[in-house]
Amino acid sequence: MRRVALVTLVVDDDYDEAVRFYTEALGFRLVEDTPRPDGSRWVVVEPSAEGQGTALLLARAKGDVQRGRVGDQTGGRVGFFLHTDDFARDHARMLAAGVTFLEQPRHESYGSVAVFQDLYGNRWDLLQPAD
Repeated sequence: MRRVALVTLVVDDDYDEAVRFYTEALGFRLVEDTPRPDGSRWVVVEPSAEGQGTALLLARAKGDVQRGRVGDQTGGRVGFFLHTDDFARDHARMLAAGVTFLEQPRHESYGSVAVFQDLYGNRWDLLQPAD
């Protein structure tokens, strides 16, 4: 079996703020937070309590080029897709936690969806796929 295990998401200098956003506002689970010898941290979060999906490696930006990409890692496109089995529940919880949605929920042939921004401005779809 093969799968994409981690996707790097470049964040600003404050790891703790990133962890808070992903765990509290989005409801992800903190999998690992290990200090590294260079002063950085190996921080992994994932949306699934079962640990069966792709996780995010929250990586602190190093240098001006990486800092310039924080929040715009996909050129303004939706670059991340958070699937849910209960759109209404997760949408309401995320709104209550202060997550910024860029549109009202839509019900498309492929499912219920709404675009939101993460802490840095990266665009995500919250998506409950159609059966």
